[in-house]
Amino acid sequence: MSGNQIPQFVSTTVLAVRVGDKMAMAGDGQVTLEANHTVLKAGARKVRKIHKNQIIAGFAGSVGDALTLFDKLEGHLEETRGDLQRAAVELAKEWRTDRNLRQLQAMLLCMDKSRILLVSGTGEVIEPDDAILAIGSGGPYAMAAARALVKFTDMDAAAVAREALRIAASICIYTNENIVVEELA
Repeated sequence: MSGNQIPQFVSTTVLAVRVGDKMAMAGDGQVTLEANHTVLKAGARKVRKIHKNQIIAGFAGSVGDALTLFDKLEGHLEETRGDLQRAAVELAKEWRTDRNLRQLQAMLLCMDKSRILLVSGTGEVIEPDDAILAIGSGGPYAMAAARALVKFTDMDAAAVAREALRIAASICIYTNENIVVEELA
């Protein structure tokens, strides 16, 4: 690492899934410093309920940046009276066009009782076709595991989310088994 290069935190894994009428989001707790491949914290909370406990949001990336985005999303949810899709679109527009926000290094997953959305700083607001979506370095592993679990088991959303994160943690070195699961029914 050169003298003025800022150490980078590498990602995590956050997964959102709907099974029947139940929704769950799970995130691991590992915070890793890329420069020396060091785990700095094992129990960070990257998934939380917001907006009167009607929305679940999770992040991958910089914690400070994600907290800023949570605050912005909460503000847009207040403005739109809890309409997640409208709030996510407004956040994505603001994130992409605001000079300061454009520098934020995080991605968000958010869900309400009817939809799962990925929101990014490039202006993306993506809703998955199959009600399963994941972000972070272990995201592809967790998403593949969740798809298989939904298709071939009778597990509920929380169990799918927890087990898919465990599978991702067994593959991705930036994901651990300190898993937090939040549910909406």
